[in-house]
Amino acid sequence: MGLMTGKRGIILGVANDMSIAWGIAQQLHKEGATLAFTYLNEALEKRVRPLAESLDAELVLPCDVASDEQIEACFSEVEKAWGGLDFVVHSLAFANRDDLKNPFSQTSRDGFCLAMDISAYSLVAVTRAAVPLMKPGGSIVTMTYLGSQRSVPNYNVMGVAKAALEASVRYLAAELGEKGIRVNAVSAGPIRTLAASGVVGLKEKIKLMDQYAPLRRAVDQEDVGKAALYMLSDLASGVTGETHFVDGGFNFAVTA
Repeated sequence: MGLMTGKRGIILGVANDMSIAWGIAQQLHKEGATLAFTYLNEALEKRVRPLAESLDAELVLPCDVASDEQIEACFSEVEKAWGGLDFVVHSLAFANRDDLKNPFSQTSRDGFCLAMDISAYSLVAVTRAAVPLMKPGGSIVTMTYLGSQRSVPNYNVMGVAKAALEASVRYLAAELGEKGIRVNAVSAGPIRTLAASGVVGLKEKIKLMDQYAPLRRAVDQEDVGKAALYMLSDLASGVTGETHFVDGGFNFAVTA
């Protein structure tokens, strides 16, 4: 019997086998969870479906989180297949490359709205669709980064979007607590992923982890997956509205 035996959940955000969401999925599978996965489009489906099938996933569904209709259709399929849902992993973020590369004051209006929509509002939309399927004990986890709380070079509009995401976690946690549903965020250190490739200076940020993080190393998908497993499991039954750092202690370390 694993920590997640008998629990069913959906994972949004796997792009390939380097994704943080994939690291989380592997840990959940090891502990007995039954998983569903989503994909954005046909190109990503070709990457996601083989990974999902390798973990015996029962559902692999299309879901563009920019569309309320697709979100509703996705969770409708989950309800038809399972009748209910125990957990959600929200590991989604996007910003235009130019809005990450350019000075923050040069962020376009459309780019700001896009980053907020995909990286922050999507958690609200996904939660709205998931909650009717969840019983007390349900758990929702999203992914964030230190750039939400500090000014991190070249993170720019994504930092603002992640700040909105963390605030959303607190408001959702406060609202859903009476239903027995927990909402938390995991703040991972810099990791080489497809999504992070758009951030200029990623390699340098990872090197800083080796130098300044108390653990003297960068974290990886497995580290984050284990922390998310804890948050999603009954071990964290009394934890909600939190942003849990998984960055080797870098968030509190003195770097200069």
